[in-house]
Amino acid sequence: MEFLTLLWLGKPVWMWLAFMGLVAALLALDLGVLHRKAREIGVKESLKLSAFYIVLGLAFSGFVWWQLGETAAINYVTGFVVEKSLAMDNVFVIAMIFTYFAIPRQYQHRVLFWGILGVIVLRAIMIALGATIVSEFGWVLYIFAAFLIFTGIKMWRMVDTPYDVANSPLLGWLKRHMRVTDGLRGTAFFVQERDAKTGTMARHATPLFLALVMIEFADLVFAVDSVPAIFAITTDPFIVYTSNIFAILGLRALYFALSALVDRFHYLKYALAVLLVFIGSKIFVADALGLAKIPPVVSLGITAAILTTGVVYSLWRTRGEPTPSLT
Repeated sequence: MEFLTLLWLGKPVWMWLAFMGLVAALLALDLGVLHRKAREIGVKESLKLSAFYIVLGLAFSGFVWWQLGETAAINYVTGFVVEKSLAMDNVFVIAMIFTYFAIPRQYQHRVLFWGILGVIVLRAIMIALGATIVSEFGWVLYIFAAFLIFTGIKMWRMVDTPYDVANSPLLGWLKRHMRVTDGLRGTAFFVQERDAKTGTMARHATPLFLALVMIEFADLVFAVDSVPAIFAITTDPFIVYTSNIFAILGLRALYFALSALVDRFHYLKYALAVLLVFIGSKIFVADALGLAKIPPVVSLGITAAILTTGVVYSLWRTRGEPTPSLT
């Protein structure tokens, strides 16, 4: 049992195993119990599931406080809120991808579930790599910070520029290098069908698989923003990874709620842009004030204020638009 007390990325192995065990249990519950059959998830059910994941993610901060202290818990909550907020921008892109491929709502959960599994692995690799680099070269944080400021400004300027799925270079490459069916084949990602050119049976990808790859790639692009954002808050790999994964776990539920309300949150993107600039500028402001870092409580308060302002303003500006029924 001494193995469980060994340190890995600065924390005992048992803490990592306990967290991954919890994640595995939640995924098993999701796919094996709640959504064993392909079906459409309504807004009401989506809101309930999203609330469950948010409460669970925030409750985990109690464990962090118990094991690592108050500062670590506040950093975890800040990271969780930031990641959950940035995930909303991801929801807009996912909605466009599903619309382009005409994926029915009853099949969308399957794509998102397998997408989440890929995200868990990709984020682990990116965070472990980032933690290693930061521990060896502390000045990299300044590069992360400058990148966040640049990204925030770019996001503000491109709020009204929609994501162009049809002209995506990745989609073009996939279509050139893979056999793709002319339509969906239920929930299958791959099927055996006769090749139109050779007349022989061959393996074909379905539009459902193309949607999965596009969503995975979109998350990879978003991770380039979100991972530096959380490292600007804390460099503790355990806090970075757990806050990331808890925020992402509820992304499926959040998607089915927000995809129906996507137009009501159009102006939230401006708040997300401001948030990225704020997180990136914290390091430079702290240096200018002679501080080691901006106090975590102050950082959390400003983050909450920015996001609350964005949500309230967005809902106010779109108050005349119809809201779907919670079915």
